[in-house]
Amino acid sequence: MRRREVLRLAAALAGLPLMQGCERVLRLGLPVRLNRPGMDEGHRLRAGLTPPEPAGERRCRVAVVGSGAAGLFAAWRLRKEGLDDVLVLNGPEPDGNAAGGAFGECRYPTGAHYLPLPSRESTHVRELLAEMGVIEAAPYAERPRFDERVTVHAPDERLWRDGRWQEGLLPRLGMGKAELAEQARFLAEMGRLRAARGADGRKAFCIPLALSSRDPAWTALDRISFAAWLDANGYRAPGLRWYLDYCCRDDYGARPAQVSAWAGLHYFCSRGGLAANAEEGAVLTWPDGLNPVMRHMRARIGAARQLDGAAWRIRERRGRAEVDYLDGQGGSRRLSAERVVVATPLFVAAHLCDALPSLGFQSRHLPPRASWLTANFLIDRFPEEPHDMPLAWDNVVYGSQSLGFVVSTHQLIRAAKPERSVFTAYHAFAGGDPMAARRWLERADSDALFDLAAADLSEVYGWRFRKNLRQAEMTLRGHAMASPAPGFLSNPGLLALREADGPLLFAHSDLSGLSLFEEAAWWGERAARKILA
Repeated sequence: MRRREVLRLAAALAGLPLMQGCERVLRLGLPVRLNRPGMDEGHRLRAGLTPPEPAGERRCRVAVVGSGAAGLFAAWRLRKEGLDDVLVLNGPEPDGNAAGGAFGECRYPTGAHYLPLPSRESTHVRELLAEMGVIEAAPYAERPRFDERVTVHAPDERLWRDGRWQEGLLPRLGMGKAELAEQARFLAEMGRLRAARGADGRKAFCIPLALSSRDPAWTALDRISFAAWLDANGYRAPGLRWYLDYCCRDDYGARPAQVSAWAGLHYFCSRGGLAANAEEGAVLTWPDGLNPVMRHMRARIGAARQLDGAAWRIRERRGRAEVDYLDGQGGSRRLSAERVVVATPLFVAAHLCDALPSLGFQSRHLPPRASWLTANFLIDRFPEEPHDMPLAWDNVVYGSQSLGFVVSTHQLIRAAKPERSVFTAYHAFAGGDPMAARRWLERADSDALFDLAAADLSEVYGWRFRKNLRQAEMTLRGHAMASPAPGFLSNPGLLALREADGPLLFAHSDLSGLSLFEEAAWWGERAARKILA
């Protein structure tokens, strides 16, 4: 292989751009950055391209491959417990779905933008938040005290319907008595199920998922879709069904007909986190979403233990585990470790690790994956808002196929609005063929992507939004998250990888089938505990 080809392959596998530059939305002359993290690297792995054999080897006790929430949590735990000989290979996108960016001083998320108040069972997350100072007192009590700067401020949610805003996301204004009665019945049922327990004494629906009841009376819900459960229980009101469709797209990247009934109910019944100084249902958020949590873990791990580059092969040899990777400079390197934590999505791990079939995981066990588009829009002036319904943190359009937009500066405590802000819009490609969505994302130009990303903002503000728009960045994730299809709880491949305890360990939210920070952190915690044991 010629050196130029090696350099191009290294850049692709390590996620390093071959050139810098922006495209433009031609109609507006707007500068826009297009990011497709991991696409080139994933396609090259799928094609089976093999770089040259590594020229050098570095030995360590533990190597963590991937620096999303699971990988960083595993390394954070190992370091916290005194294990120093740990190396983290960042992968093509450091921080994964919790990455962030900035327009100058204005930070924004390119993935996850909030964290619900952690459940009492999520002691691992509470410990991390206490170390950060986000939990200020009583971290393991029923109602810890949280830093009010990151507890979402009011108004937190509003819904645009029929040309006006209403408070909250469940549509109520203009709804008839029958619709409102059905909404009330559904909410009461969710309240009952939050307290439900199985014959084994566990909560029916819990975060982390692994602590949920295994009572067949509850797990049987995983054999049908959420849509089928709603139909069977008489929940057919249009406003309620739209809201539930929105919730499934928002958390799972799929529609109720594609989502397990168990997972659909888990969305409403599992969390239960409370705070001494916040309302029930509050969330934690920062201008750049969850990225400050990732930066904290990186600081604790230490920069010297973090390597840029992306793996192209992971294998077991002579009782150790080897990670072959490209470092972005054209160099093929090797890490030789006693244990390797594979913290990549499983569709990537399936290409990296030939050993997966011997561990009980086959390609048919891969969960379906949803594509996402996240867009950040820099504005130099806030749009005018109704006096009785001011700008909220989360703003959603009723009936939209997108997921609304959040405001990056919402948490800033100031006497007046800042001069500039970033609105972050989300779109999940739910309901259709995932492969077709990924093909469209590969081909789409900046104008088509902009129109899709800005649909909700254009619906609400029209030309007024574009008038004050100065810059945009769009992040395309073709395999953004696993979706919990019916049967996901009993997926034998996921169950096998959860139990792996040899040279290769696995840690990713994919092991739960739910793309949630708490789940990713749980599997990072479990992998670290196996090593420490």
